[in-house]
Amino acid sequence: MLKRIVFGLYCVIIPTLVQAQGPDVQVLAKTILSWDGAKLPNYPQGQPEITILRITIPAGMKLSMHRHPVINAGVLLRGVLSVHTPDGQSLELKKGDQIVELVDRWHYGENTGDEPAEIIVFYAGLQGEPITVLEK
Repeated sequence: MLKRIVFGLYCVIIPTLVQAQGPDVQVLAKTILSWDGAKLPNYPQGQPEITILRITIPAGMKLSMHRHPVINAGVLLRGVLSVHTPDGQSLELKKGDQIVELVDRWHYGENTGDEPAEIIVFYAGLQGEPITVLEK
């Protein structure tokens, strides 16, 4: 924006600072570690493929044991969710909490609340490769 200032017979035009209302940015996660403290692996070579899922887990439901061969992270939008590993580690999530998931480690999630748990999860995978592997 320009501002015009008049001095007698002279006119000067100067730029003025306009403070625009900017977005409110909150960092939900920025880490090199998964939720259990393990260092995230390097990205594999190949064509990257991003997958974003909205997952709704009914109240009381326990998911199957599984692992993710790719880096992924999510934010719980509503409800409560607990994540467990076979060796007894666990993480409790409530509405608004973030998670940087385990990579290539077996785990399962469980909705321990009385309403559906809804989570958005972002997967940084490779084209044609699975983002989740179920235990057989």
